[in-house]
Amino acid sequence: MTTSITPIDALCVADYQRLAKDVLPHDIYEYIFGGGGDEITLKHNRTALDAIQLWPRVLNDVTHGTTMTSILGEFWRSPIMLAPVAFQCMAHEEGEIATARAASALEIGMIVSTLASHTVESISEKLTSPKWFQLYWQLDRDFNVELVRRAEKSGYSALVVTVDSAIHGIRNRAQRANFVLPDGITAVNLINRPPLPSNAFTPDQSIIFQGMMSEAPTWKDIAWLIKQTSLPVLIKGILHPADAIKAKSIGAKGVVVSNHGGRTLDCVPSAIDVLPVIRQSVGGEFTVLMDGGVQRGTDVFKAVALGANAVLIGRPQVYALAVAGAAGVAHMLRILREELEVAMSLAGTATIEDIGPASIYKHR
Repeated sequence: MTTSITPIDALCVADYQRLAKDVLPHDIYEYIFGGGGDEITLKHNRTALDAIQLWPRVLNDVTHGTTMTSILGEFWRSPIMLAPVAFQCMAHEEGEIATARAASALEIGMIVSTLASHTVESISEKLTSPKWFQLYWQLDRDFNVELVRRAEKSGYSALVVTVDSAIHGIRNRAQRANFVLPDGITAVNLINRPPLPSNAFTPDQSIIFQGMMSEAPTWKDIAWLIKQTSLPVLIKGILHPADAIKAKSIGAKGVVVSNHGGRTLDCVPSAIDVLPVIRQSVGGEFTVLMDGGVQRGTDVFKAVALGANAVLIGRPQVYALAVAGAAGVAHMLRILREELEVAMSLAGTATIEDIGPASIYKHR
């Protein structure tokens, strides 16, 4: 879909959400915006970030300042990456291709979803910035390996396995809007997936426990998958420090602290709330990323201060894509990076390494 709205109509990342509501069909907007259940976690993702206060130092020389950082041996222009978001052609006719062009222009990394509406190969061709592939576990082990091999061959440099959404959460907002995936938009990377087995249930069995969850991976499956690839593997959807420790013990190279944008299990902690204890549990050298509610450069600053190597940006990329295509996504990312530079300058932290727990004010 196209629109006459231009990036100049947006002054901050949140503006793109407001503008997108007037551009997107109602059911698609509600699907993208909505969370699980009563959306308690969705709301808390934002309020938890708002509650954190920065503790700036003044008169520091920051004229050598930079947002540059390094993660898993790769150069990053800033500690910001685009999260895996499915079916982006719902928002714009070019979908992930436009997003990839924007990410490359701003030197921002992108995680490409298994459920992208373009092939992993075609998206990779447009990405010159760090590119990672996100895997949703498939029941057929060989097909998982096939997807990983496609990512390897296409030049993706890391694998992100999402583990917190084996089944959809209760998404009443999308249900009330009668959301259905638009005609012509499909999970093109799963076209050759072997058919799922058909199950019959006895009266004492559950379509959830014995049905849907029978297709979900376990720690044993993820440990097996890690051994199938030379790519570093990160596990996305970690909220408990014990799970972060387990991920590290089976060979994962990092975790993404995330509650899936509040879209799966409702009434769980925000990622920013549990980030410090997860960082403490895995040590300072292990890669920890975070997503959930990030809309400001100060949010990125807060996450880095509390232990994240970088943050992922989810919904805002789709809102910006819907409003103004690749130009919108690029503009949204530029806003976020410049806000981070302003926050760092005014807080007296010239580099990403200078940001730490001392940058956060704690009420006594």
